Amino acid sequence: MGRGRLEIIAESLIEWVIRLCGISAIIFIFAIFLFVFKEGAEFLFNELDLTEFFFSKEWYPTSGYNKRYGVLALIVGTGSVTILAMLIAVPFGLGAAVFISEFCGPRLKESLKILIELLAAIPSVVWGFIGLTVINQLIIHVFNAPVGLNILNGGIILALMSVPIIVSIGEDALKAVPDSYREAAVAMGATRWQLIRRVLLPAAKNGLLAAALLGVGRAVGETMAVLMATGHSVNMPNSVLDSVRTLTATIAAELGEAPVNSDHYQVLFIIGLLLFSITFVVNMTADLIVRGVRKK
Repeated sequence: MGRGRLEIIAESLIEWVIRLCGISAIIFIFAIFLFVFKEGAEFLFNELDLTEFFFSKEWYPTSGYNKRYGVLALIVGTGSVTILAMLIAVPFGLGAAVFISEFCGPRLKESLKILIELLAAIPSVVWGFIGLTVINQLIIHVFNAPVGLNILNGGIILALMSVPIIVSIGEDALKAVPDSYREAAVAMGATRWQLIRRVLLPAAKNGLLAAALLGVGRAVGETMAVLMATGHSVNMPNSVLDSVRTLTATIAAELGEAPVNSDHYQVLFIIGLLLFSITFVVNMTADLIVRGVRKK
């Protein structure tokens, strides 16, 4: 009897430990949000002009006589690099997901999955070096640009970094389509391409959209690669060959030099809040879409 009680206590303890591990991620997210909010709250509510903050392209936080904290150019830079990255990554990522799901044999499928996981494991600073040394020279040579550190460079790098997650989630979504759909299409005489275009893609569209949105979240939150590959210039771009600066790169480059609790320091944390909100919305949207797929 005593031994049985000890086993019950041990099982209850293990259950609570597992439950605590499960909710710890939520606790950490709220703790990070509260920390970032606390560091920028005083300036956000007392001194920051939100109209200037969101709609001015003048970012001069260290000016001696007229400090300006406009992040419009930074938001546009982030958006332009992310959009270009998704225009490259989504077709390639979804195409690779279809290939792995429907055209590969078991051995080739496992080999490609391992390679994709290795691609995802490459550190962002290494991607930044590739953009700084290799893609920079290619852009200068191919497009005759004065400098190769621009939106195009950053978009290519972010696309390469986002493809693994798009492929992984997209392949899972295609694999979740019931085999009865495939069997019915084949029984009706559909070719392989008709099966993919008219049956699999419509059936897995929510999961594929979730994969694209998760790729967007990956691209928006990237720091070191875009810091090294985009030219880090506060600029409203007119073409993909213009240099820009992103929100994440601004925080990484300036936080170490900003005096603690200064206006500049607090504005950088407010930018962090903005980024947190953007990535939270994107990832929450993707999660809701995935839940909708599972219910179906």
